Formats: sequence, C-alpha cells, structure tokens
Amino acid sequence: MAGLQTVISYGAVRVVVPGNFPIGCFPIYLTRFKTNKSTAYDEHKCLKDLNKLSKFHNEQLRQAIRELKKEFPNVVITYGYYYKAFEWLYENADYLGFDTSTKQKACCGSGGDYNFSLTRRCGAPDVPVCQNPDQRWDGIHLTQEAYKHMTAWLVDDLLPKLHCGS
Repeated sequence: MAGLQTVISYGAVRVVVPGNFPIGCFPIYLTRFKTNKSTAYDEHKCLKDLNKLSKFHNEQLRQAIRELKKEFPNVVITYGYYYKAFEWLYENADYLGFDTSTKQKACCGSGGDYNFSLTRRCGAPDVPVCQNPDQRWDGIHLTQEAYKHMTAWLVDDLLPKLHCGS
C-alpha cells in the first residue's frame, strides 16, 4: 500500500485499486498445475485452490483499503473488482462473441490441453497464433477484445463509486 500512499501524497483524490483475476482459469496456471483430480476443478474447469488464493488476496487488499480510507478520509479509494469482471466475461463469453469451445485455450500457443507451453510462449519463433484473436483468450493475459469488454464492465461498476460528478 506504500505505492497508493505515494500517489495520494502527490495529490490524487480518486484512486482505483485493482484486485486480482481468478487466476485458476488462465492457461498458464491450468498448464502448470494440471492434475487428474477432478475435485481440483470448479464448474468452469478452473483450478479451485488458485481461485481461492485470488479471493484471499483480494479480501486482504479490500481490508487494506478500508484502513487507508480511515487514514485518508478526503480521498475516494475504491476497489476494482477484476475477479467479478472476469467472471462476468467468462460466463457471457458466447454472448460477447468469443469461441466458448476454446475459452481455456490460448490464442497464441504451442499445444497441450490449453495451447500453452511454459517454454514456447507467444512471440517465440514458430509459435502459431490463432486465426481470429478477437474470439479467443491469451495464455497469460487477456486479448484486447476481452479487455475491452472487461473494461466496460469495470467502468460501469466504478464510475458511481468515484463520485466524479457530471
């Protein structure tokens, strides 16, 4: 939270602190921590324990924000629900134009169940890219199209909390 305190000391009066994604849904982690234990996965085929870790991190972050709000009562500090925004994106992928049959496969990758390799990542020589990245995810980060939809969700959620006025 030292970074946030620094930003406030520079004069910021409205600050968004982003939470973490459900990392157990990303090809990099699905590849690295793949298991044959069906109980390790949730209804979306994401790794439950990694998503629990993200939720724990996010709760700790929200607690720190509550403390900072006491220290800086004249600053609007709000939490960016990246986890919820990603869940919305994931659950509405078909409606938003994503190829749901490959939503856990990286667009730019090199095989395996999730089209992701820790040793042959996107951008490396001879690593293929899918035909239509606007309908897919990436292995470590979301694609531009996915971030566009997530950003729309976040803006709708955050604007009223920032008290910007019109």
